[in-house]
Amino acid sequence: MSNTMYNKMWHQTQEALGALLDKEPQKMVEPQRNQVFIFQTLATFYIKYVQIFRNLENVYDQIVHPQKRILIRKVLDGVMGRVLELKNEMVELELTEFHYFDDILQDLKLAPQQLDIPIPKYFLKEKLEVIKGREKILAQILADSGIDTSEMKFPVKSMPFDQAVKLIQIAERARQGRLRALFMKQIYLQEYRAKQSKTLGKKVTDAWAAALCIQKVWRRFHQCKKTEKLREEEMIFLGMNPPPLFNEVSATVIQAEKVDRLRNEVQMKHEEDYREALVTIKNDLKLIEGLDIKENLQDQIRHWFIECRNLTGTFPDYPDIEEGGSAIIFSNKTIQQEEDEKWKMSPSLFLPAMKEGCNAYKEIWMNKDESWNFSQDFDPELIKEEKRKELESEIRVQVDELMRQELKNLKLAVDREREHPAKVGKKKKKKGKKGKKKEKKTKKDKDLTADRTIESLYKELVEEGLLIQALKVNLSDYIGEYSYLGTTLRQVSIEPMPSLLDVRQLITLYGIWPLGSAAVHEKAPLVKSLLLAGPSGVGKKMLVHAICTETGANLFNLSSSNIAGKYPGKNGLQMMLHAVFKVARQLQPSVVWIEDTEKTFYKKVPNAEKTNEPKRLKRHLPQILKLLKPDDRILIVGTTRRPFDAELQSFCRVYQKIILVPRPDYASRYVLWKQIIERNGGVLTSALNVSCLAKVTDGFTQGHIVKVVKAVLTDQRIRRQIHKPLTAVEFITAITSMDPVYKEEEESFKNWYAKTPLGKKRALAITGGSTEKAKDKGKRKEKKEKKAKKKK
Repeated sequence: MSNTMYNKMWHQTQEALGALLDKEPQKMVEPQRNQVFIFQTLATFYIKYVQIFRNLENVYDQIVHPQKRILIRKVLDGVMGRVLELKNEMVELELTEFHYFDDILQDLKLAPQQLDIPIPKYFLKEKLEVIKGREKILAQILADSGIDTSEMKFPVKSMPFDQAVKLIQIAERARQGRLRALFMKQIYLQEYRAKQSKTLGKKVTDAWAAALCIQKVWRRFHQCKKTEKLREEEMIFLGMNPPPLFNEVSATVIQAEKVDRLRNEVQMKHEEDYREALVTIKNDLKLIEGLDIKENLQDQIRHWFIECRNLTGTFPDYPDIEEGGSAIIFSNKTIQQEEDEKWKMSPSLFLPAMKEGCNAYKEIWMNKDESWNFSQDFDPELIKEEKRKELESEIRVQVDELMRQELKNLKLAVDREREHPAKVGKKKKKKGKKGKKKEKKTKKDKDLTADRTIESLYKELVEEGLLIQALKVNLSDYIGEYSYLGTTLRQVSIEPMPSLLDVRQLITLYGIWPLGSAAVHEKAPLVKSLLLAGPSGVGKKMLVHAICTETGANLFNLSSSNIAGKYPGKNGLQMMLHAVFKVARQLQPSVVWIEDTEKTFYKKVPNAEKTNEPKRLKRHLPQILKLLKPDDRILIVGTTRRPFDAELQSFCRVYQKIILVPRPDYASRYVLWKQIIERNGGVLTSALNVSCLAKVTDGFTQGHIVKVVKAVLTDQRIRRQIHKPLTAVEFITAITSMDPVYKEEEESFKNWYAKTPLGKKRALAITGGSTEKAKDKGKRKEKKEKKAKKKK
């Protein structure tokens, strides 16, 4: 049943994608001057592609048919790339990294949560064994070199024998004292009760009055409990409180997880069977149909010889291997079709792949009868069609050799006088090709570590602390809420601070998607470097580790504090960078992290830091960025809490994308308090006013909230929750000792961002009224600044 459901979901998604691909070229070709209309068109396509991506990703993860999965994967990569292209278009149009779609979401009847961009599960699934193997090697190297992180966290201190004996004696005496005190308390209570019974025995009590008193107490207690229950049921009915057993894992979820595991096993088995079938079916075809294919090809080529002889009076020149051999003779029609398609296509690099995928779906899967294939195993007929083409191209190479010789013999017999010039022409061609090959050889870069293996370089970088172990943090752990007033504020010419989920989406688009998919990284708008700027405690470091966790990337730490004293001198620095980027390329995807990156671009180096040479990488980073190619899945990520200390021009030249990470707003703080309390063993009750906590802690970051929750929720306090529920006062008293992020600091970040290239363009667009003017003014200012520098 589940396969049928996901097949139906796939068919619906493919239909929606087909309709969208038909609409997009029409809308994009129409000339428009209205910027609002253009943005709404782009945003609508962006949202619809995101919805298609969510469905396709779910289908790809759940479907078990190996051939369907290959096609879905191709379309999935295309949709991913198109989303990135549309995002890039929106950034260039609005001159800001953050966009708000409140009005469009209302028109499409979608919730903001449906705009959240998922991370494909296959990023990790397909290379899980490789990642586990690397983690084992890394842990082993760390353990062998004596810098194991687990040992560093919990150091064991040795203690003298006499001191240990005294410590045990003190603990034992304390235990005996507690037992004695408890025993004396029991004796005292017994004596007290005996005295009370003697005094009460003297008084004559009315049994009826006593019974009435007990009834009153019981009825009051019973009514209180009943009222509390009714109130709780009412709150659940209104949706103000969660229903009972809301946070407990149901039997249905457990069963779903079990089914998911079984489905993964079936997927792996079917893919193995498919790979084996590719080999066996090809071998069978070679035995059964190989000779027929060879004879047919020879007949076709001989027929071509005769036709050319009849038309021109001479035998044709046989196409070279580099040109494609005899295949080029019969491929004129396909070339013309490709030219027609290119002429009709949109300038996107991903639309052709999506259209090709949609056409393949329509031709093969749309109306295919699969009643025979209940288990959703591979389709042998499709493999035969694919392998026939492969077999034909392989046999064609052999046939070309034979037919080339046959043509030569025919020419010798019939056209002896024309054979010599043809040989001269061929020799000339070969000389030209040799010259090209020589040119290519000279362009190769020097390898400083040609005599060393990647394993040895990997080990050296780990021992030097340049390749570090990433923390296991998922991007979903970066908790936050949507900005529901973004569009409204922009309509009143107020630039809203981005929400935490806006930041999370940008990390997915610029960091995780391109690193996770090689096909997307090669063709999508290339982002080589990323800067996360914001006050301390907002989760910049966590986002870096999340990128590595979600993509299985290696993490290299080139922070100024980490490379201080390592690989000294110019040659040493060159060797370090060469080793880092050589390993990063070989074991991609990779993230190169530069913590406190403003130190690399200091305006003036403080005296205390001069010995560490923090500006060592300043000149080299722009050169490294130039050398990074689209097929190098390497991302340079910088984090900074004091971007104002850096030289702005050189800083912005290195980092292509600058993301301002803000302190959490009220909505995000509300969600943060709830989730962090629950994750640390806290229980949310009506006694804990989370809304009050969120209001009072305005200005405090995620780091502050985590510290406070961990400080309050000790093991003892968690055990006492049943009798004494948590209150907001406990957390507020704990947070008073911490310094928040003041508005002045937030404003300084805003002012700094306004001086960045994109910030300048945005500010000019708002004041000037058009993006074109903003771009022109920005270019003029840059030219003026350059001229002024030259004069100085």
